[in-house]
Amino acid sequence: MTFEEYVLARGPGLLRLARLLVDDVHRADDLVQDTLVRVYPRWARIVRTDQPDLYVRRILVNVNASWWRRRSSREMPAVLDADAWPGADDHGPPTADRLALWERVRALPHRQRAVIALRYYEDLDDDRISQILGCSRATVRTHAMRALAAMRVDLRDLEELHR
Repeated sequence: MTFEEYVLARGPGLLRLARLLVDDVHRADDLVQDTLVRVYPRWARIVRTDQPDLYVRRILVNVNASWWRRRSSREMPAVLDADAWPGADDHGPPTADRLALWERVRALPHRQRAVIALRYYEDLDDDRISQILGCSRATVRTHAMRALAAMRVDLRDLEELHR
């Protein structure tokens, strides 16, 4: 598989994962571009491993983490575009629930957010997630457990406010 074929086939999936990891649509585009720039020179070696998705996702997650570590990356956009939100064009009650849930995901720490995105949006198992994040399966399960617990607490607080 050539690099171009890979990008055509997996580019939309990488962009979706990047949008789940960062709050800004434009920053997600930049994240995917940065990842592909790092991957391209090593593509011949990567494709020989028979697991290019694993390697590219790992680079994507690591590039995102290193972006957050830089001091200058702390600026936040004043207004998010409507297309930054999943299902933003739908205005029914299910959308309100999705937006509330999405707010909870956005509030999670970096590693917990990555685990939730890889597990529930990318539908990966703990083994694959641990390979992508470079940690043990137990760490993946711990991050998932803590993330879900934090989101449950936040949602309970939100329900109490609406009563």
